[in-house]
Amino acid sequence: MSSKLEIEKPPVIHASKVTRELKVGSHIVRALRGVNLDIYPNEMVGIIGPSGSGKSTLLGIIGGLDSPTEGTIAIDGVDITRMKEGQLTDIRNRKIGFVFQFFNLIPTLTALENVALPIEFAQQRRRKPFERAKELLDQLGLGGRFHHRPNELSGGQQQRVAIARALANDPPILLADEPTGNLDSRSGENVLEALSAIRDEQGTTVVLVTHDQSLAERMDRVLTLVDGRIEPAKGSGGATTKDGQMRD
Repeated sequence: MSSKLEIEKPPVIHASKVTRELKVGSHIVRALRGVNLDIYPNEMVGIIGPSGSGKSTLLGIIGGLDSPTEGTIAIDGVDITRMKEGQLTDIRNRKIGFVFQFFNLIPTLTALENVALPIEFAQQRRRKPFERAKELLDQLGLGGRFHHRPNELSGGQQQRVAIARALANDPPILLADEPTGNLDSRSGENVLEALSAIRDEQGTTVVLVTHDQSLAERMDRVLTLVDGRIEPAKGSGGATTKDGQMRD
């Protein structure tokens, strides 16, 4: 990937001085402490760090599932920080797909039905639900599993169904929180390959939270969170890209 080309484009995700405070009993915990970051179109960015470092909190704020105590988040140049829930719902439906560690598939529905469901509920349908579902499942190597229910699929297959569902309405951004955390190494590899293929074929920006250093190292860029702050890469003020270059 050309870093020069990326930098010439505006960021698809921009965070400025993002702080998140949480009340735990009588104490205030600062989960995030002034996080600044830019993520560019078509990037795959890994976010790593120890448990409790703020990774999932940051991902939730980027996705509009939570609000910062201070600071701002912009998606495609639009500040979502103080939006009302209805506006946030619209942004999430149009711009962002979510993949979680737990697949959250509806057990009574087939793979095809699970993937088609977000399109059926979309306010403005851009695709025919079942045609799009078949297309995505085929793309993710599940063409022979259309009519299987979640309990008839392996963990890796369920996660790929979850990825297809997240992409059903063609969001330009995919946020993945520990997507391989419940999988064996081979299934995790299949999921990573699926995410890479989606990025390459559809130009999707992928932001992935993980504890797995080896998985993160296969991203274009890695951000390390420690105690709610992005830790500068050694010898620089920014994060390291896959080709060894630095970015602020």
